Amino acid sequence: MLETVDLKKTLSKSAYAKRMPELQEKLRGLQYAVHEAEVPVIICLEGWDTAGKGRVIKKLTEKLDPRLFRVHPGSAPSPLEQRYHYLWRYQMKLPNDGEMAVFDHSWYGRVLVERCDKVAPKKVWREAYEQINEFERWLADDGQVVMKFWMHISKKEQKQRFKDCLKDPLLRWKITKEYRRHHRQYSKWLKAVEEMLAKTDTPHAPWTVVEANDLRWARVRIFETIVKRIEETLARRKALPAAVSRTAAAAAATKTERAERAARDKERAREEEKKTLAAEVPAAP
Repeated sequence: MLETVDLKKTLSKSAYAKRMPELQEKLRGLQYAVHEAEVPVIICLEGWDTAGKGRVIKKLTEKLDPRLFRVHPGSAPSPLEQRYHYLWRYQMKLPNDGEMAVFDHSWYGRVLVERCDKVAPKKVWREAYEQINEFERWLADDGQVVMKFWMHISKKEQKQRFKDCLKDPLLRWKITKEYRRHHRQYSKWLKAVEEMLAKTDTPHAPWTVVEANDLRWARVRIFETIVKRIEETLARRKALPAAVSRTAAAAAATKTERAERAARDKERAREEEKKTLAAEVPAAP
């Protein structure tokens, strides 16, 4: 799959300077529409080290209302979290209805980092594919929107970004021993990523592979995908307001139906009461 990705795609500075503010403003408006429609939005950002996930998040947060979204950085599980199933700590961070959650590394760590760094046994990370698909199916059935991005860069581009970071005193800290080891194991990681994409790309939670050798192209591609998915979701929610029963839209759409059903139930109860009373009346001597 990844060998067919065209990493030569680029976007000029002028085109980026025009398009990005438009997308940021569009997404800001959609954020309030999502809030009104009570749609939870989940964005999973995965990708190679130095692929640009942090910069995407920075652009996302520049214009969005901070009251309506949360960013969750990837981290090792706490002692408490280790007591539960590995998906539990992500369930605790899912967004409320009408809010957005951005995961900088997500539950896919089980089939990537834990697999490649041999933190989890083979049997454990192999089982995770089905568990993840079931989890995301549950999220979709619950009315949540799941968007997953893999930011793809070549090994050559990653090496150059490492060099650029090491030259910058403010970015030098990023290039850790772990990053260097992952770079040396690029082929090993590539195999894991390919398998992850193949086994967890589903209609309800599809992957978007982003050509990220050019950072401007990558950011615009991600923003355009988010905007499109949200617009499609809002259109479906408007067409089928009763699809998610807990929402205000569903309550309004089914108000008449519920009132009619209650009236029928009340009438049936009244008829049953009459029958019961009639049966209890003794026959005339």
